[in-house]
Amino acid sequence: MYDLADVIPDAEIDPGANLLVAGPPLTGKRQIAFDILASGADRGDGSIVVTTKDSADKVLETFTDSTTSTDANVGVVDCVTKQRGIGTVDDDPRIKYASSPVDMTGIGIKLSEFLQEFYEGRGLTENRVLLHSVSTLLMYSNLQTVFRFLHVFTGRIQSADAMGVYVIDSTAHDDQTMNTLKQLFDAVIELEETTDGEEPEIRTAGLST
Repeated sequence: MYDLADVIPDAEIDPGANLLVAGPPLTGKRQIAFDILASGADRGDGSIVVTTKDSADKVLETFTDSTTSTDANVGVVDCVTKQRGIGTVDDDPRIKYASSPVDMTGIGIKLSEFLQEFYEGRGLTENRVLLHSVSTLLMYSNLQTVFRFLHVFTGRIQSADAMGVYVIDSTAHDDQTMNTLKQLFDAVIELEETTDGEEPEIRTAGLST
């Protein structure tokens, strides 16, 4: 079981499960997702971030700020740097580059490379994978294409006994899109804005407590 106690008290999720973190902008979705990865890294789990929104450098900075581990096993699949055309970039031990958020085949290959390396090369049997964000994928591709991609992606997580965490801006998509995508996930964390300036309300479904 993957323990989420540092983020959601007394919550656990099965190996191979996929968790959607949904909510409006500025409700802390991204930070919750990184905290879930960081709490695993603090226990020795592997951490893989697929970023369709921020550069690998920014992702690593956020991850480092979130974890207390100084020797965390972390890998980033960067889907933005090549698209922006900022110089020549090559893969290194911590960063693999896909050409763009549209390059879903390339993203899947880079993820599989990290999972294989972590599991076989580093002996890490528990790995947490973050995709930030599903909303960016939907900006570049239609729902059917993104659904097919996520179906394959979540299957890879399941077969590797890893844990998948996916972030989506719930207000950027209609109810039909959200309901269609939710079918792919074993559990959902939904954040809701409050009107009195307090912390967002958190609702969960599918988590063991």
